[in-house]
Amino acid sequence: MASALHNLSSYDPTTVPDGSEYKIAIIVSEWNEEVTGALLEGAYNTLLKHGVKQENIVVKTVPGSFELVYASARLNNTLEYDAIIAIGCVIRGDTPHFDYICQGTTQGLSEINSEGLTPVIYGLLTCENMQQALDRCGGALGNKGDECAITALKMIANYNDEEI
Repeated sequence: MASALHNLSSYDPTTVPDGSEYKIAIIVSEWNEEVTGALLEGAYNTLLKHGVKQENIVVKTVPGSFELVYASARLNNTLEYDAIIAIGCVIRGDTPHFDYICQGTTQGLSEINSEGLTPVIYGLLTCENMQQALDRCGGALGNKGDECAITALKMIANYNDEEI
């Protein structure tokens, strides 16, 4: 759903599972730190709000969004986490670099999700300009980090006891 039609921080708290038994990794890109820092804060605080213990939230940083793929794959292979949230922000510039990074990161995270045992939550903002990013990291359209945290909790609850 287009975020212009739905606030990213809006959800029914009664539908969110208790996270007190979950261990969650958040991988955050340092690139566009003003945006990714706010997304991290949203995800982190939302996890705490829904019972995830502070000691069960592990935050790792990577230099850029493309590196989210490698870090997610490495953490997925450890089987230590119930979910992994990958947070990044790519803003279109004057070269095709935007397209390559967005496509590569999306494809990489998708492959990890289809082949791995731990859900990897897609928290990559792909924006035309900085204002779009700011609107989605706690601005007019809410915080994508909140949405990612809720998605992680729901994915864990839906698939935690299932044999794959």
